[in-house]
Amino acid sequence: MKAKGLATLSALALAVSAGVQAQVMPASQTSNAWYTDAQAKIAEKTARTQSDSAKNVILFVGDGMGISTLTAARIYEGQLEGGNGEEGYLSFETFPYTALVKTYNVDAQTPDSAGTMTAMMSGIKTDVGTIGVDEDIVRGDCSTVAGNEVVTALEWAEMKGLSTGVISTARITHATPAATYAKSADRNWEDNSDMPASASECEDIASQLINFEANLESRFADTDVDGIEVAMGGGRRHFLPKDTAYNVEKPVEAGEEGDRTDGRDLPTEWTTMYENGVYVTDQAGFDAIDTESTERVLGLFNESHMLYEADRANDIAGEPSLSEMTEKAIQVLDNNDNGYFLMVESGRIDHGHHAGSAYNALTDTLEFAAAVQAAVDTASDDTLILVTADHSHVFTIAGYPKRGNPILGKVVAVGSDTPSLASDGMPYTTVGYTNGLGFAAIDGETDADVRYGMAGDTGRVDLTSVDTEDSGFHQEALIPLGSETHAGEDISLHAMGPGAHKAQGTIEQSVVFHLIREALGLDAE
Repeated sequence: MKAKGLATLSALALAVSAGVQAQVMPASQTSNAWYTDAQAKIAEKTARTQSDSAKNVILFVGDGMGISTLTAARIYEGQLEGGNGEEGYLSFETFPYTALVKTYNVDAQTPDSAGTMTAMMSGIKTDVGTIGVDEDIVRGDCSTVAGNEVVTALEWAEMKGLSTGVISTARITHATPAATYAKSADRNWEDNSDMPASASECEDIASQLINFEANLESRFADTDVDGIEVAMGGGRRHFLPKDTAYNVEKPVEAGEEGDRTDGRDLPTEWTTMYENGVYVTDQAGFDAIDTESTERVLGLFNESHMLYEADRANDIAGEPSLSEMTEKAIQVLDNNDNGYFLMVESGRIDHGHHAGSAYNALTDTLEFAAAVQAAVDTASDDTLILVTADHSHVFTIAGYPKRGNPILGKVVAVGSDTPSLASDGMPYTTVGYTNGLGFAAIDGETDADVRYGMAGDTGRVDLTSVDTEDSGFHQEALIPLGSETHAGEDISLHAMGPGAHKAQGTIEQSVVFHLIREALGLDAE
């Protein structure tokens, strides 16, 4: 049948459909807000057009940000704003394209960040605990690294002449950020003091960040790159000698801030290597960066991980937020007319969950969503923005709480004003953990990691007089472990910008790399 005939039949079908709707659907239904909003969403999807090529790509990784974390965070955000919460969306949940992502490692049903991020950066899955190498690696065996290195999206972008950046609220040498630039048989080899004597021929992760340009050029003949333009996060101890003379924030009497036993001062090596580079360690130094004239930035804002967003005001020297780092990184990177690749990780979502603190995990998720919005507001329209996680956690939303019930509160059922009681006669919370250290109530505490200095308390606790919405409350856990664990279910991928329409269906985590590769044309001559 000719196209004209098909168009006529299509128009007829729509007219018939509209007529049937008018005859069958009561006005109270078709005028209902749920109905009209859904109708508008379908119309919006039908009208979409999308290009394939992007000038820039920003990959956001919410470490440990599973589906239940997204649900709880969006409810929490809405409730903080005075609403019920369930009807809201996090900034990136309004993106037009979404996929589900399978997260297993080659050798692990429930994954870790090293293997998952390597998959997203290289297009191949690998073993748990290894960074920037394929599955032929033997974890902890330095001799198996050579010949098994992969090329990452960040490295490929460098070789194509793009600017590159890595941001994390965790240590910049931690698994997720390290997988963009390093090759290591063990994710824990963050500085030379972390490595066994048998690994003396391998380079630690912090050193690989500083020597990124030279290392990449040595691996590929006739390659000339200019190195990573922006690297910001925590982990300063892995870059400094174990000598109090190099302390930045820690009082001398508290011991050495640095961990390196080889005497190397890596920030000084970096500033010597890049005379136009700016090295910053605090909020004041960060705020002073002139994004129009600054060529590159190395920011190490904490001895270890940066603080939780809720605890950030307690930093001695001051730390920038994830959204502030994201905005500034884009403003530095977009000085390159060729474009850029930027990876942004919210590492402390994961740490909040590990400590059994939904409060810290959710507040960091909200700051992560703010960072994504900052990118949407700052980046040009020819930017592909991908938002995903590396894995999930054993974090649950359960019971039958009524609409608008505080997400961090106790379950109160529909039609009731008092907490529901379990079979043991005690109230219970909507969110909780399958395993971990379990219950704790540390009034007003905003640092979830304090929990590790306390004994575990798993099983049921009488929460009748406990404020479960307090920042220092840690949810109950069923199975006693020294730390709550990752989970193995799929996570989500949200996409907007050129090439975003390819983020559809249920995909292997390695597909994320190919979305980046195709959008930036990394395989083009």
